[in-house]
Amino acid sequence: MLEGRLVRLEPLDHCHAAHLAVAAEERNSYGFTWVPTAAEVGQYIDAQHARAATGRLAPYARVERASGRAVGATAYWEPRLRPETDGLYAVEVGFSWLAQSAQGTGLNVESKLLLFRHAFENWNVARVDLRTDARNSRSRAAIASVGARFEGVLRNWSRSWAPGEEGLLRDAAIFSVIATEWPHCRAKLEARLAGYASDTPPARPPAFGPAAGILR
Repeated sequence: MLEGRLVRLEPLDHCHAAHLAVAAEERNSYGFTWVPTAAEVGQYIDAQHARAATGRLAPYARVERASGRAVGATAYWEPRLRPETDGLYAVEVGFSWLAQSAQGTGLNVESKLLLFRHAFENWNVARVDLRTDARNSRSRAAIASVGARFEGVLRNWSRSWAPGEEGLLRDAAIFSVIATEWPHCRAKLEARLAGYASDTPPARPPAFGPAAGILR
């Protein structure tokens, strides 16, 4: 678990299903993102657990600390290892979505701070990736706003989640933060986060235990 002032990232579980079903119904901003409907939340959690069992995913529920409600999800995804040492050198932050009512509240900023900080400062990775549908201008702006650098568009990179595009591929816009950029990125995230009020106690140091497979 990773815990901040505004948000707590808890390993995704069926105990989050009822709250996620409510969050998932705010669908105005989910046009290019894989977000389950209320009826699909149980299957969504099962699918993420199946990915986690392969060692390629560590999924989280984003729990708003003020209310105790799960208002979205995120994950570490696609860990990459150095061939010579099997040490983790890069990981993606993805499978991210947030209820519309929780957007613009600082929860996304702090989620990225917690995930990036753990990856760079606990796992000592050299790089964190972020990807989104190249047409998703809102998501691209949000990724850029947390300090990630745009690297380009990968054509026909992965399946499309847009309604009516089942079976089609999407172009993916890829962003990254590398280790030398992390101190500046961290300062930028912390400065942005300071602008959001909170009555909760200061964040504890991450107490992130071993996750499935490679992500540990």
